[in-house]
Amino acid sequence: MFFDGPVIDAVFKGAVLSVIGIAWVIFLVRIVGLRSFSKMTNFDFVMTVAMGSLLAGASQSQQWTGFIQTLTAMTSLFALQYSVSMLRYWSPRLDDLVQNTPVLLMRDGRILHDALRATRVAEEDLMAKLREANVRDLSSVRAVVLETTGNISVLHGDRVDDALFKGVTNV
Repeated sequence: MFFDGPVIDAVFKGAVLSVIGIAWVIFLVRIVGLRSFSKMTNFDFVMTVAMGSLLAGASQSQQWTGFIQTLTAMTSLFALQYSVSMLRYWSPRLDDLVQNTPVLLMRDGRILHDALRATRVAEEDLMAKLREANVRDLSSVRAVVLETTGNISVLHGDRVDDALFKGVTNV
């Protein structure tokens, strides 16, 4: 592709294609916005994983056509994510279709075992997240929510504003 020697060509090609690929992703993020890698939704998470995979593939391209195809795939994914996010904004029906619903796993110091079962979250995993959130007493936990991204949010303290439960399912 660049040099006659296979080792020198491979090193140079990997470096150049990686730099071009990263620059392309940065360019696309500057156009679409930082939300591209926000992981606020399951769709965003898939986008982030796919972009990493495509970037790895771009840096290993053997031909220019494969490299251009990878850059085109990146552009297409960014365009799709942007379009879906705009459509979700305007259409609650589409939002319900593509978006998971956050689920309440614990409320006011009480573990909601039916919710754990429904979401397939083990009580041991819940306890690990509580420890990560520096919870020292279960009675201080106001709520634990399994978010749409798969992350677990732990809310503890004296009280929690009910507005934080908007859209959260209570199994």
